[in-house]
Amino acid sequence: MSSNQSFKNQHEEAYASLMKGLKELDLQGPYVPSDLVLIGDHAFPVAMNSRGQVLMAASLYGSGRIVVLGHEGYLTAFPALVENAVTWLRGDGSDNLSVRVHRKVSAVADNLQKPSFQVEVVGAFSDRLGVGVYVTDAYSVGSDPVELVAFLKAGGGVLIAGQAWHWAATHPKENTLHQFDGNKVAGVAGIYFTERYGEAENLPVYPQIPSSWKSLATGRDFKDDLGFLLQGVSEFNLPSEYLCSEVLVHSPLAFPIGTTEDGRPFLAGAYYGRGRVLVVTHERCLEVESMAPFWRNAIHWLDEGRRGVVGVMVDPALKVLSESGLKCEKTNFRKDLSVFVCTAYITEHLEEIQNFVAEGGGLLIGGHAWYWAQTHAGQNPLTDFSGNKILNQMGLSLLGETIRAGTYKAFVPSWPIKDTYHFRHLLHRFAAHVTTGVELSKHEEGCLKKLGNDCDAYLRTKAHGCFYYTQVLAALTDMLKRSGLPQVSDSCPAKTPKDHLLLSLGSPVYEFCLNPEALLPYLIKDRPLMPDVYNHRLKIDVTTADGEEWISTGLYLSPCMSTYMVMPTEIINKEWKIQIGCQTDDLHDKDELKRPPRVHERFPVTSEMMHVSNLWGGLIYLVAPPNTQVKGLEIIVQKAVTVPYYKSGATTAAEWLTLRTAPGPWTELEFENIVLTVPSHVVRGLEHPEEVAALWDEIMRAIADLAAKSHKFPHKERFVTDVQISAGWMHSGYPIMAHHASAAEVVDVKKGKQLWGPIHELGHNQQRSCWEFRPHTTECTCNLWSVYVNEEVLGINRAQAHGDLTLAKRKSRVEEYIKGGRKLSDWSMWVALETYLQLQEKFGWDAFKKVFAAYHHMRDFPDDNDTKMNLYAETFSQTVGMNLTGFFKAWGWPIKTATERKLSQLPYWNDHPMTQYR
Repeated sequence: MSSNQSFKNQHEEAYASLMKGLKELDLQGPYVPSDLVLIGDHAFPVAMNSRGQVLMAASLYGSGRIVVLGHEGYLTAFPALVENAVTWLRGDGSDNLSVRVHRKVSAVADNLQKPSFQVEVVGAFSDRLGVGVYVTDAYSVGSDPVELVAFLKAGGGVLIAGQAWHWAATHPKENTLHQFDGNKVAGVAGIYFTERYGEAENLPVYPQIPSSWKSLATGRDFKDDLGFLLQGVSEFNLPSEYLCSEVLVHSPLAFPIGTTEDGRPFLAGAYYGRGRVLVVTHERCLEVESMAPFWRNAIHWLDEGRRGVVGVMVDPALKVLSESGLKCEKTNFRKDLSVFVCTAYITEHLEEIQNFVAEGGGLLIGGHAWYWAQTHAGQNPLTDFSGNKILNQMGLSLLGETIRAGTYKAFVPSWPIKDTYHFRHLLHRFAAHVTTGVELSKHEEGCLKKLGNDCDAYLRTKAHGCFYYTQVLAALTDMLKRSGLPQVSDSCPAKTPKDHLLLSLGSPVYEFCLNPEALLPYLIKDRPLMPDVYNHRLKIDVTTADGEEWISTGLYLSPCMSTYMVMPTEIINKEWKIQIGCQTDDLHDKDELKRPPRVHERFPVTSEMMHVSNLWGGLIYLVAPPNTQVKGLEIIVQKAVTVPYYKSGATTAAEWLTLRTAPGPWTELEFENIVLTVPSHVVRGLEHPEEVAALWDEIMRAIADLAAKSHKFPHKERFVTDVQISAGWMHSGYPIMAHHASAAEVVDVKKGKQLWGPIHELGHNQQRSCWEFRPHTTECTCNLWSVYVNEEVLGINRAQAHGDLTLAKRKSRVEEYIKGGRKLSDWSMWVALETYLQLQEKFGWDAFKKVFAAYHHMRDFPDDNDTKMNLYAETFSQTVGMNLTGFFKAWGWPIKTATERKLSQLPYWNDHPMTQYR
């Protein structure tokens, strides 16, 4: 069981103890309570009204426990509740019967005069009295209750009651969250008295912790905080050399400070306990001089007037932060600091740093998670990245998504929250829209796509023990049940922001909700295929190179279907994964959806018995890590659906005639160097897959020949079709992705039949940055493979292989380029391809093979296009034994004098095709 799940169970048990024997809480008396705000992993509501306001709550801190009541009058109005609270606060199995009651609430003592308590009324708290539980109102804890907080942390119990709305009215310039006496104790444990009135009702006592989507709202408007932080700040400059992460702002007391135009935060703050935290999503931003005015404000906001020592762990930031006027010194974490400045990569003192902030310290943390996410494939940055182990509880989480460099305007602090994006505020509004029909503004509708992304990310924090996490999950589950999931397809796409959001929620809510089976009828309308194989055994031999590789199983899981897989001990906790689904493109950025945005799932192989499923179903794969060699692995799949699966050298012609009718909706044709994944209807009539295999083997060998590589690819290329993909008609990668319309084309390939697009994408996968001149050649040099394969394998002349390669069009493009002044800004795609075709038509394909081979033996390549283009001109010239500098200069290449000198001994190519345009 996870620690978060154990917290949840612990909280439910605590709630049951606190409510023992109670049927209702009639709050309709003379008392006007405060609305309480809860944050962190440990606070949970005990009483919540119909507006979602929390009027009583409990929490854990350190080894201790606390119960908070929203009005001191409740201490005498509900004696049975108070008795339950004191019993729970004493702790399980504790024999300390001592209860100390502050004299301001001495009436509580009279109600507790029982053998199970040793009650004494006192004038103030003192740990020297051997207290087990301390009962007080929220006004009598003292201005600096360090001793009481230490008592709580060490295992003591605190019952505190009061309201803050009267205090706030008489202290209009004070910060209620931190300056109200009761919050100096309760706030440490994540419960705050607020200035808002709580609406008193007669509340039933629910069997579980009360919950409502209405409690999702933010806990503060943050205008004062933004006003302080942004004084003298009009914009934020993120330098081009730094790539920031996006930060998810999800606590009721967290808020964005700096965002992109579309509301993606790179700078945010939060209240946590008695302290504050501020995160910037690249540590080098802390040393940017243009941001110095903001950092001055930030350090003072975190210091809160203590004028203490600012401990800086990030060396380059010292100079800028020292301009704040506060004492800054280079140091690792110390408890005596006022503010601690560190990176998000810190791996020590994580819990101590959380406690430091909870007990009143300030934390400034800088760093990104995108690089960690890229270099820790299969791990969850939300839970495994060290910075998030500190920040998640504080309501801030660094994401793997990036923020581009640029200058971004600062908020106008007086903006109402409805005009900006805040995850919790918009989620509250959307829940009201779905539940009660509240109309959303155009601005809010425009933010729903981002809200879907943020909900997905937030659920992946897996904070099941946190009250607000369970609130969000319950609200999302309820919304899906009320609205149902849009049933989208090619002919019925989802076009509205609401449908986009609901589709984004399907997978994560199904994955993380407590009762996925009850949710299924609202998500999948057509019940899926039934399994047709049981306890299916697979034998697998694997050899991988530098990249990971998908291993096909020939099996499929239907939507909603789960199975167990028995894994060999050799691959457990060795970076192997199970993947369900071949369509790995993420479509969250698309305005129109023909399928849900994410339809594949991955599971790290961490045990011998793996339980896997995917809401949307999908082909089952093993994903082998790089540089792995294993033989004779046996995997057992408990149940699955078979698919038409042909593998060269393994599947016989007779077997295929049976296999092609297998019920699974996807087919895999695995050849020597490529795997084609297409809808099964495309192959139902395919009688001779060995003929398709033979031609694809020839195509792939030709691709290797032109690239001057071994015929055996380091890993088999993959070509997968989908109803919708992330970019273009097709795109390169592993796998190459294409639309369904291309499926028949790749299966029905034959000599004399043109095949351009798939080879174009395979050419992309052969491109190398050392001889690429981006952006000019990105869509150009990949076409060398299209021309080569069509001519050399399929027997199609280049003029017939593509409509843009007729002689007339080629000539016209060159003339237009010359007329335009031979500018490299115009030298791209078909124009650039003409340069290479002219070289090929003079020197043949062997010249290209030799040039590519030469690059295989080079090291330390230049980064800039000018130098790279000179290296290419030199390499091609030396390969063909002819000085080509005049030819390249005629195309507008920036050929340097040094290159011309180096090649001056070679004979010049004087009659090249561009001489006619002098």
